[in-house]
Amino acid sequence: MSRRTRRTAPAPGAARPTVTVCRGCCCGTAKVPGLDHADQLRDLRQRLDGSATVRVTDCLNACEHANVIVVQPSAAGRESGARPIWLGLVNDPDATTDITDWIKAGGPGVTDPTGVLDLYAFRPSRRVRSELHEEEEPPGRDGRRSRRG
Repeated sequence: MSRRTRRTAPAPGAARPTVTVCRGCCCGTAKVPGLDHADQLRDLRQRLDGSATVRVTDCLNACEHANVIVVQPSAAGRESGARPIWLGLVNDPDATTDITDWIKAGGPGVTDPTGVLDLYAFRPSRRVRSELHEEEEPPGRDGRRSRRG
């Protein structure tokens, strides 16, 4: 019997942010050289313990942006209109540190990301968004949806 515990995804409106780390066909593999992928995941889990839920998923179908991390806002972030933020090319330990610092400060909709995180943000394809049941309206740079009149 495994000593590992299964972590389930939080329900929508979770009190804290959720960080989804892609570890599919490209992300987290030797196809992305120069990064200790296991160490990256360990760092995320250790640094965000108590601040966010960290989960691993199979391929998110955004392989051109490997390694991909999706940050889903907390309930407070969603109340302010924030949507999930997709971060790609997260292939540097400093990027992981910037992401964890932002999430610990509140994450999407609560705290603006540092300027460098804008360089990692991308919008997944419409097909990927529809598969993940995301709204078609893209988030702004701060993760908030535009408010239409």
